[in-house]
Amino acid sequence: MTTGSTAGPTPATTGDAARTPLNRVEQELRVVLRRAAAAQAELARRIHPDLDASAYPLLAIIAAEPGVHATELARRFGIGRATISRQLSRLDELGLIHRAVDPEDNRGQLLTASESGHAHVEAARAARLQYLSEVFADWPDDDVSTLADLLARYSASVDEVRGRSAE
Repeated sequence: MTTGSTAGPTPATTGDAARTPLNRVEQELRVVLRRAAAAQAELARRIHPDLDASAYPLLAIIAAEPGVHATELARRFGIGRATISRQLSRLDELGLIHRAVDPEDNRGQLLTASESGHAHVEAARAARLQYLSEVFADWPDDDVSTLADLLARYSASVDEVRGRSAE
């Protein structure tokens, strides 16, 4: 059975140890994460040539959840206030978001995507869905659904472990 990755075995992943489920998952996650980082950078470039790849996920959440707070974004992504502030400033400079003072807390900001921000996120999402439809063209729908379920389960487990680590 092949793993589907194009990354060849490394000295640390050859032999019997490479066949354990956790080693296989670790190897495949490395490949997936590397590809995801490249895809995220491409999506950011599609939105704006000067947009940093790490800002795209922020914009996507802001578009999906109008009124989200910067502190909530920082918490979700596990990044500091200074980093989130820089990224939000760049999104604002590019005209992709609007900031408003939270009427319930003058120190907080409510973030919404601008019309341009929404349009760019939707265009990037459509391109990503088109790409995924090509990737999974030969997969049965049940397999795609199972993969989605397993990825959701994985994400929930990661959140649970991160939550315990933060306590």
